Amino acid sequence: MPQISSNGISINYETAGQGDPLLLIMGFAMPGAAWVPMLSFLSGFQSIYFDNRGTGLSDKPAGAYTVAAMADDASNLIRGLGLERVRVYGISMGGMIAQELALRHPEQVSMMVLGCTTPGGTEAARASDEVLQSLVVGSKLMSLDPDAGIDMVLPLLYPAEFIAAHPEIKQFMRLGMTLAPQTPPETADKLAAGLMEFDTCDRLHQIECPVMIVHGGKDIIVPPRNAALIKERIRNAELFMIPEAGHNYPAADPVRIHQRITTWLRN
Repeated sequence: MPQISSNGISINYETAGQGDPLLLIMGFAMPGAAWVPMLSFLSGFQSIYFDNRGTGLSDKPAGAYTVAAMADDASNLIRGLGLERVRVYGISMGGMIAQELALRHPEQVSMMVLGCTTPGGTEAARASDEVLQSLVVGSKLMSLDPDAGIDMVLPLLYPAEFIAAHPEIKQFMRLGMTLAPQTPPETADKLAAGLMEFDTCDRLHQIECPVMIVHGGKDIIVPPRNAALIKERIRNAELFMIPEAGHNYPAADPVRIHQRITTWLRN
């Protein structure tokens, strides 16, 4: 598997497709392989996806995994591949990493999609303590008892009516877990500790590249008010709200949603 070195650790990455480079940044405790089901919808780009530290085949160092450190990992990957500027698409925690990447290394980001994410800080809308605890506990269970982990995480990712209409979704998630090594339970704690200090709210006005914000109207992990907050703070941003979708908004209508995103990315 191809790897690059970033601040003394190895970061595993993969590429797929042909075209302009598109860096894909995955969310909380998920390996880069979680992008695989979406790659066919991102045709026309060379998709570059990677395992954040602590996940997949990337190294799993000690200590908290801060968003700033993970943004530097992404920057080092861009540089290690000999690329100057790339399009960036980050989902959830990956959207937080994308924000920091655009702030810390603006010369590397030409345009950016921020999916179901938050700017952090005191002004951000926060999920309930129950939801956040279930997310961390469920993520830990994924490698120990996958079925129990999925049962805990599933209602966080999708509205109840979507789960009822798509009973096969649990099987699809279970199958998807075979695509990469399971994330160690301790990674969830290291990520949670690092996320505590994340806050871009007062710096978002510094982002000058075009930004598309995508959010599900029924997201309970990252409440949709965060999408409006990000749009208010970034001058060159547009908002694509999907009213009936939850946190995993692409599942609501994969073809239409990805067509909207890729059309914007090609502009």
